Amino acid sequence: MRVTFTKGHGNSYEIAVERETGAALAPRNGPGGHPYLPHDLVHFLVEAEAGIALGVYGRLAAGDDGLFWAADPAERAKAARRRKSKGVKSSARAKADMERSEELAGIALPVWEARHGHAAALPAPLVAQGIPPEVERIVARLEEHAGRWHALPVGGSLTLVW
Repeated sequence: MRVTFTKGHGNSYEIAVERETGAALAPRNGPGGHPYLPHDLVHFLVEAEAGIALGVYGRLAAGDDGLFWAADPAERAKAARRRKSKGVKSSARAKADMERSEELAGIALPVWEARHGHAAALPAPLVAQGIPPEVERIVARLEEHAGRWHALPVGGSLTLVW
């Protein structure tokens, strides 16, 4: 699966997904909010580095539409009917993977920000407990991509492979 993040004005961005399994997805706008590490890019890097199989991106690769919509209106209608008839629910593992993705993103981003002068200091719990090795690996991945993203012009893209 290929995920393309395209920079918009300010801190806005768009995400497009090309995948082998499931209906073709329409691009969507991301929540923005960070000039170096957009929210959805952070989650991609967290889930890839931590091996989170049923987070946002693992589910998309497996054919789930997640927060996206099928590009084809007929496929979109079919997906809506399936969700309604099946009462789509996440498995316990999927919920745990999503929670783990949020948890690691909520730790790794503040660590990156503190190390690069975008935050005054590390959050107190991290100072007291130390930074787990898994988070250090994630922060290294954030470091690989933050400058590349920030340097992109409006309309420029970064494509990552899942």
